Amino acid sequence: MTSSHAPTLCAVVGNPIEHSRSPAIHQQFAEQTGIALRYDRILSPLDGFARTVDEFFDAGGRGLNITVPFKLEAWELARMHLSQRATLAQAVNTLWTEQGALYGCNTDGVGLVQDLQRLAALNTDTRVLLIGAGGAARGVLGPLLDAGCARLHVINRTAIRAHELIAQHQKLAPVEPHKLTAGGLEEVGSPESWDLVINSSSSSLSGEVPAVAPQLYAKNAWAYDMMYGAKDTPFMLAAQRDGAAHTSDGLGMLVGQAAESFYIWHGIRPDVMPVLSDLRQAIRGAR
Repeated sequence: MTSSHAPTLCAVVGNPIEHSRSPAIHQQFAEQTGIALRYDRILSPLDGFARTVDEFFDAGGRGLNITVPFKLEAWELARMHLSQRATLAQAVNTLWTEQGALYGCNTDGVGLVQDLQRLAALNTDTRVLLIGAGGAARGVLGPLLDAGCARLHVINRTAIRAHELIAQHQKLAPVEPHKLTAGGLEEVGSPESWDLVINSSSSSLSGEVPAVAPQLYAKNAWAYDMMYGAKDTPFMLAAQRDGAAHTSDGLGMLVGQAAESFYIWHGIRPDVMPVLSDLRQAIRGAR
C-alpha cells in the first residue's frame, strides 16, 4: 500500500553521515505503514548545524534524526520545547516542528528498553550495571529507571563522572538513593551480582574491552553492548568468558530508537521485527 501524495521529507543529520543506516530503516517503516516518505542523509558543516536545521524545516521537512556530533547542539536549539526524555539526557536525537516552534526528544533510551524487553533481559527484578557515563549513558539512564529495574549502578573509568551523572539525574527526577548508585570500573559490588550488564562506552569501536572487575554475572545474566557489528563485539566475547549466559549487540536498539522517532513524526508505530531481521542479514552479508 502506497500513497499518491507528495512524499513526506525526513532526514538524518551528522558529520560524518555516509555510514548511517537510518534511511534504509525508515524507508522500510514507510513501506510497511503505507506512508510516502523521502528520507535523506544530510552532511552538516561542523560550524553550521543550526543553519542546516533551519534550511531543512524551511523547505517543508517533517522530522530530523540527529547523530554525532550534534546531539547537544540539537538539545540547545530545542531547549524551549523538550520532552522529559531529552531534558534528562541533555541531548536530542529527534527534531520536529509544531506551529513554527522546534521540538526535541531523545529516543535512544526507549529503543534500548524495548530491545531489552524483547529479549526478556529486563524486568522489575533486574539488577543493572551500566558501564560508561558519557552521552550514551545519559540517554538511557532515565528510561532504564522508568522501566522499573530493581537497581541501577553506573561505573566509569573516571568515577567522578559517574557520580556527576547520577547527581544530575537525582536533581531532575529523584529516585531512592539505594536504587541509583555510581563508582569506578572496579566498584561493582559482590561477585556474580548483576543480571544485566550494559556497555554504553565506545570501547568496542576500537576493539577494546572496559577494564571492569571479573565475575560480574549472576545466573542466567545478560550482557548487552550498545555498539553493533557483523559479529560479536569484544565486550560480548569478554562477557561470555566471564560467565554471561546471554549476549546481544545494540542493533535492536538502533531500530527501536528509529521506530520511536517514526511514531513521533507520523503517529504510527511500525513493526521493528522484520526490519531488524533484514538489517541483521544485510550487515552479516557485508562482511
